[in-house]
Amino acid sequence: MISRSILGGRITPRYCPRLSQSSPFILSSRCAGLSTMPKLPRLPVPDLRKTLDRYLQSIQPFLREDEARGRSLFEASYEKRVQWVDDFEKGIGRLCQHKLHELDARSPHNWLDDNIWTNYAYLSWRAPLPINSNWWLTFINDPSIPESILRGDTISGIEPWQVRRAACILHRVLDWRARMVNQQPDPDTTRTGVWLLTNTEKMFNTCRLPRAGTDVLATRNPASKHAQDIMLMLHDFVYTVRVCEDDRTPLPVQTIEDRIRAVVLDVIKRIEARESAVPVGVLTSDDRDRWAENYQHLLSLSPKNDWTFRAINESIMALSLDHYTAMPSHYPTPTSPSSSQSSHTSVPALDSDAEIHAHLHNTRSPPRARNRWFDKSLTLSLERNTRAGAIGEHAPVDALVPSIVFDYGVVAGIDSSAFSEPVPRPLTSEEACESDGENGWTRLDWVTDERIEAQIREAEGRAQASINNSEAGILEFGEYGADWISNVARLPPDAYTQLALQLAWYRSRGFLTATYETALTRMFNAGRTECVRSASVAGLDFVQAAKEWGRGAEYVAEGGQHEVKPRALFPLLQHAIQTHARRTREAATGRGIDRHLLGLKLMLEELPVDASTSASSSDSPSSSSAKPTHPLFTDPLFSRSQEWKLSTSGLSAGDQFRGTGFGAGWEDGYGINYLIAPHRIKFCVESKFSSPLTSTNKFKQHIADALWDMRAICEAGELELKDGKKKSVDGVETRMQARL
Repeated sequence: MISRSILGGRITPRYCPRLSQSSPFILSSRCAGLSTMPKLPRLPVPDLRKTLDRYLQSIQPFLREDEARGRSLFEASYEKRVQWVDDFEKGIGRLCQHKLHELDARSPHNWLDDNIWTNYAYLSWRAPLPINSNWWLTFINDPSIPESILRGDTISGIEPWQVRRAACILHRVLDWRARMVNQQPDPDTTRTGVWLLTNTEKMFNTCRLPRAGTDVLATRNPASKHAQDIMLMLHDFVYTVRVCEDDRTPLPVQTIEDRIRAVVLDVIKRIEARESAVPVGVLTSDDRDRWAENYQHLLSLSPKNDWTFRAINESIMALSLDHYTAMPSHYPTPTSPSSSQSSHTSVPALDSDAEIHAHLHNTRSPPRARNRWFDKSLTLSLERNTRAGAIGEHAPVDALVPSIVFDYGVVAGIDSSAFSEPVPRPLTSEEACESDGENGWTRLDWVTDERIEAQIREAEGRAQASINNSEAGILEFGEYGADWISNVARLPPDAYTQLALQLAWYRSRGFLTATYETALTRMFNAGRTECVRSASVAGLDFVQAAKEWGRGAEYVAEGGQHEVKPRALFPLLQHAIQTHARRTREAATGRGIDRHLLGLKLMLEELPVDASTSASSSDSPSSSSAKPTHPLFTDPLFSRSQEWKLSTSGLSAGDQFRGTGFGAGWEDGYGINYLIAPHRIKFCVESKFSSPLTSTNKFKQHIADALWDMRAICEAGELELKDGKKKSVDGVETRMQARL
């Protein structure tokens, strides 16, 4: 999932033309099974002319809208872009394409993922990670935990069931890691299996490291003494806990629980001794360049900090235990867009919107960004009432991979037979005093100074302001799902859902917007993602016709509704969905356009500036940049076609998830993750309170209305088809009788 402009002018592109042999994306030879498994094909460099033609198709709906609003005539505006495209293809574009082929030839896996995408899309982005870049997942509750615990309370402290559930989920995730990475050669493994196997390793034992300008990923070190440890955070204290044997086999779940419990008891002892942690983790929530500066300052203070950083960076993953149950009052709502840290609040009903809302917010952005290390690629978090979730830094893998892993981690629940006591013992101060020294776990301490402590306070304020500005919510549409869409409407569920989002946007704003949908290129070696440009002429035809129909009439002034019959809308919907499905296939099979356009633009910027590489036509967009340019890329419409006000991505059916998500990439846009199950569709929507043009709550209603109306349109279309068939049969019978 990517939630920002890919080629727009909001960020400075950076990429590495040569891949370091220490890159974390070069798969370790430890994955022995890969040598005999099916070989995935190489991601191709797309055909230049076909990419340019598809780009021209993608801008047509925006030019159509411009003409309708009296801004410019379609034919003249479109012809100008055709000329620029032809000039690029026949001129400097050929050289750029050649340079991409050269880059591909010297790359281990492919031109894009080895050299460009990770740095450009993630590591060079300077915005804070929480909400903006990190993905999040919230898990369903474990039914084996007593309801009195699940309901939560306002008490502060770690709950024994919280420790047990953490141990169980962690053990299952570690089991997945061991099964994948220690996989034995199996020639029957599918291509998807190979893709999942190779991506599993990228997710563990690494961390994003802040650097000025562009961050890096920590290099995996299988010989590290921390390679079989997890990082554990509680009350902002940091520890490592040994959870695996040297061959990556997870320790028994009872042992993992005992060691986590021992750390909890140690923290209790430290707090009772009036010791408080310096919350260095808060700095990971800050602007990346500011964090890079503070990171280097911490290194300069003491070798102990270097040792602590190494332990964090080289550990398998992070576990954060929160000493509270998050309450709705801790987080902003549409009626109260600022949070409160008051503990005097009523506990919301289990599974209520308010309870789920608090769970979602605390997982991805706890109050004041406390008790998290946002740079870590994988973090499992649990609240006092055992609500659990995960966040992750986006650079190593896309969210589908951890969602598969955590689906496996959560589905089994707590197996009481794996523990010596079916009900975990209370955690007491007396037991904390009796606990002996470190056994399987280690304290990680910091050496700080007044500067770092002041920076932490300032970072807390900035993080809280960002949290207060985020309006996130979940829509669980339970009227129908993939089964009805596939079997009754006979349409592809993902494309159908995308058109519902297009209709919801058009009804809420009255114009089309560039829409990003993530397509996986997992059929290719080291493939990651491509963009599906959801906005199309066919989609525009449908949403314009359906805007004021059905529930859309509620948003039209009296007397303004046009008479549109649903049967007339059905072929428009079918055509729009067919167009989207075709674009999805193209993107998933290496024929998408946005990554290719990015590569061409970067190759152009490497060339020396001269008359052949700069815009010279009087009607071409001007550029003050010293880098080589071309009207194709300096055209304002080029940037507009990538202003992803709707940034969207679908995961699995999500049976183990209450919600998932990522942030909106534009101040007046939405970030939307959706889960299509057989009988429901769940949408997780994020927007900003600071924009008067967006409202997560209102947009959720627009989505629900669009889904209701599209069902009515499909049902009317099916009736028309049946009537047509009946009339055809009746006509044949009439002609036969006439002949007789």
